[in-house]
Parts: sequence; C-alpha cells; structure tokens
Amino acid sequence: MSGEWWRGSVTYQVYPRSFQDASGDGIGDLPGITARLPHLARLGVDAVWLSPIFKSPQADMGYDVSDYCDIDPLFGSLADFDTLVATAHDLGLKVIIDQVISHSSDRHPFFAESRASRDNPRADWYVWADAKPDGTPPNNWVSVFGGPAWEWDTRRRQYYLHNFLTSQPDLNFHNPAVQDWALSVLRFWLDRGVDGFRLDTVNYYFHDAQLRDNGPVPGRKENLPAVNPYEMQDHLYSKTRPENLGWLERIRALLDEYDDRTMVGEVGDAPWRAVQIMADYTSGARLHMAYSFDLLGPEFTAEHFRSKIEGFFKGAPDGWPMWAFSNHDVIRHASRWENYGPVDDVAKLACAMLLSFEGSICLYQGEELGQTETDILYEELTDPPGFKFWPEYKGRDGCRTPMVWDGSEFGGFSNVKPWLPVKAPQRARNVAAQDGVAGSVMEFYRAMLAYRKASALSGRGTRFIDIEEPVLAFVRGDALLCLFNLSDTAVTLTLDGVGGMSGPSQAARVTAGAVTLGPLGFALLDVTGDLRVSL
Repeated sequence: MSGEWWRGSVTYQVYPRSFQDASGDGIGDLPGITARLPHLARLGVDAVWLSPIFKSPQADMGYDVSDYCDIDPLFGSLADFDTLVATAHDLGLKVIIDQVISHSSDRHPFFAESRASRDNPRADWYVWADAKPDGTPPNNWVSVFGGPAWEWDTRRRQYYLHNFLTSQPDLNFHNPAVQDWALSVLRFWLDRGVDGFRLDTVNYYFHDAQLRDNGPVPGRKENLPAVNPYEMQDHLYSKTRPENLGWLERIRALLDEYDDRTMVGEVGDAPWRAVQIMADYTSGARLHMAYSFDLLGPEFTAEHFRSKIEGFFKGAPDGWPMWAFSNHDVIRHASRWENYGPVDDVAKLACAMLLSFEGSICLYQGEELGQTETDILYEELTDPPGFKFWPEYKGRDGCRTPMVWDGSEFGGFSNVKPWLPVKAPQRARNVAAQDGVAGSVMEFYRAMLAYRKASALSGRGTRFIDIEEPVLAFVRGDALLCLFNLSDTAVTLTLDGVGGMSGPSQAARVTAGAVTLGPLGFALLDVTGDLRVSL
C-alpha cells in the first residue's frame, strides 16, 4: 500500500484502555495492543487508529492532554509505542493516532502559565474574555458536556472558554504561535513513524473573535432539550469558523512533507451543516478524509443512508469521506438497531452495507463480534456526561467496556477486575468462540473484508437505484449490484441484466429474473447487461 493508501482503506479503532491489559492493573496498554495486532492483521483491516495515549489526568479518558509528546504511564512508554508501530508495520498495518489539539488539560504547563497573569508570554494561548458588567459570561455559548462554555478564573479575573469539561480549556488558534506549536507536535509523531492522524473535534479550532452569541436551532419548535441544552443552540460562532480552512491547509502542507501520510478530521455539527463542512474540509489541500457522525445515529432507512452518501459526493466530488456505524462515543450499532432482527443478522447486514459504501471505512473494536452495548449501573460510571445527565443519558461507558477475547471471567482482557465491567451478554460474544466457526459474525467480517479488497467496493463510483423502502440498492463501479433489505419482512425484486452472486450474502435467493431477500437479507450480484431493478 503506497501513495493514496488511505483511499478506500478500512481502519480499526482501538480504545486503548479497553483492548488488552498486559501489565495486570485492569487497564489496557500499549504492550497489550501490540500483542493483539495479529488479530487485526488476520481480520483484514488496513490500519489501526489509537484513541489518545498521551499524558493526561484522565478527566475525559485521555482527551484532556497534559503532555502531547509523551505516553501516559497508564499505557506504557515511548519505547512501547515505537515497538507497537514497528510491529504493526511488519504486519502490514498502518498506525493512525488521535490528536486532541483544539483544547488541552488544565494541568498542561501552558495553561498554568496562561492563567497566571494577563501579560505573560502565553497569556494569549487560551481563549480569555472579560465578564459582562453584571458578572455573567461574555456570551451564551454552552458546553457539549452541559452548562456554560465559560469558567471564571480567579487568578486573571476573567473567563476562559471550554467547549467540553471545565478542565479542558480551549487553545486560541487565532494566535499564530499556537498554530506553530501544534504543528511541532504533529511533526514529533510523524518523525516517530506514525502514518497519520485522526484530528479530534476538527471544526472547533477557531471561535468567533467578536464572541457573538449563538442563536437557537433554526425552526426548532420544542422548547425543551431531549437531554442536553447544547442541542438547542445553532453553534454558528463557537465553532466551524472560516479561519479553520487556512489552518487545515497548514497542517496538510506539513503532512505533504512526508511520504504516504494521511489525516482524517472528526466533523461534529448539525445535520443540515455537517455535509457541507465535510465537503469544504476535504476540498483542495486540506483534510484527506472527513469522519462523519451522520451514520452513528438510530436512523435505519434506505433513504437515510442514500441521502448522506449522495449528499457528500454531490457537495465534494473531489473530497473523500470516512464512514462508521460505531465508535467510542455512541451506542453500539448492534444494540441501536436490535429492533430490526436478531443481533447476528443485524451485525452481518451492517458489515456488508458499510463495507460496500464508497469512501474509507472505520470499524470499532468488538464490532467484528457483533458486540452489544453494556448496561452500565450508576455505581459503575466513569464518564462525566453520564454523571451529568443520568438517568436519561447514561454516558459512553456502555460502548467502552473491554474487548472480549475468550469466555473467562474477565474475557481474556485482564487477570484482574477491569476498569469497566465485562458482563455476561458481552462475554458470550468473544473472539475464541467465533474464530474459525462457520457462520459467526467474525468470520463474516473476515470474508467481507477480503471481498472488499478484491472487488470494486474499495474503488470509486456509486450509482443509486430508485426503489421503494425498505430496499437500499446501488451499483458500485460498473458491474456490482448491491441490494440490502432493511426490514424484518422478506421482499422479492425483479431483475434484468444480472448474473449470479458475486460476494457474501444473507437470506438471499436468486432465480431467473428475480432475487428474494429475507428479513435483513442482502446480496452482491454481478451486472451482466442492461440493468433494471424493481419491487
């Protein structure tokens, strides 16, 4: 893999705290990940993405960094990291690491210096603002994790901006020195051999310098939030500012100094704006890929999947997306969509559908097992939003529980009690129980990943076919018809110009001029002539 290796690639996200504990403290670590890399190579993915592993107080599980150029002792050392990268490369795997540079921990030395006075060398490295005359924050911006996005600091007698926890102050990217420092961090890891970056909260780097108020969500009728008031605000001024485009071009110029490197940005914004942001951020010499939240919700219709994919490529014909169904921030998709059928059937259909989409793909650890969401009790919580919004929102711990390697008490993850529980429903879905077992979810993932690499699925070109719900139908390349039944009821389609099965299938039967898809059935078929498909 060289050149544009990332285009059409499949990346496997590892949540380091929960992948494999080699040190025996109940928390996953770098040596543990290294020992399990053969599993990823055998699965058939192209790259591994590591969520944050840098020094951190762990207030937000590593997304609050206190030293950007060292490994947190929880996970190991720089030498352990070097061993991981070398081992991955020997196995043919690329390594992508998270970079959380929109904000730091309040324990970072730069913030300690910045808050000490209004005239020190780093006084302007974070976003500071005076209170209004009545002592309230400078504007109405709110935090993703609840409450105002401003925190009063008694040292400077000013407010500082935090889009997330109060212990995660936002860096001021209007200051060129901050940009230069951030580039030096990226260069440190590029020189260490990483193949790319996943840029956390990529549209949060810049804020409106005038600190104008955000307005309400356009057209919103309900005056109460579902859970979090953040959802009520149109975040026009607190993020996604036009200055961000030039900054992304600076980052791209740095990566272009190195061979075969890539970056994918996490774009989080309102549904009506996210597609355009992805388009803008992947146009020209900016991001190689944009990571979308569009497919991480409860929606499970042909129209939804089609609209997001068509919308991206219409808005960014030269851009490139990365699609995912699960990650460390959302309920696992096997549980989100469990009402549509048996978990194994949902998992296999999701696998086939996701790996058939045009773009690059990201799988989340345990997804290949059909892993389900863990039911977390209040006393088991570790995630700050879970404490804030319980019980209507239970936080993100349920999707972050340890990877399950076997059926033992702690799932083969550790020999001591893990930081989050391994419960019976998750323990039943383990690697050892599925390895080499015909019909298992994991063996299906291996087969589908191998088929993607050998077929038109990793390339360019998608033509959707107009057909009624619940069928999602499209042609990849010139000659591969992909059909998915997104319902619990069988459907029969009449076909012309189609040959036999081309790839993995489920509950599908092809006869002369027709294909029947059972509940959650799907089929990949060769196109042999003038194609016509109808219900």
